[in-house]
Amino acid sequence: MTSYRIIYDSFVIPEKNGKKIGLFRIFCAIIGGLIVSYLGMVVLAIITPSSLANSAIVPLLFYPFTWACVALWISLSPTKLSALLKVIVLTTIFSVLIFFFFKVKS
Repeated sequence: MTSYRIIYDSFVIPEKNGKKIGLFRIFCAIIGGLIVSYLGMVVLAIITPSSLANSAIVPLLFYPFTWACVALWISLSPTKLSALLKVIVLTTIFSVLIFFFFKVKS
């Protein structure tokens, strides 16, 4: 029980020095930003009411921009837990939306 508390405390306590981001937040920002922006572009491609070729071009153009914005937003989290929650919550929301839109279309 105490080991979980130690892990939780290390995730909740903000960094003392704002100059160091930390390896965990960098990993969450890069990988989490990649996953969240990809899922967001899939949702955008699904809800776009045009042909498949046209709806594939728009997400391809916006994908690098959204990846950079989401990665920056995640990396600026004050704690490790908030960075992890941003990745998990947005991934869950986009996954549910993709599942819902596929069920509605078929």
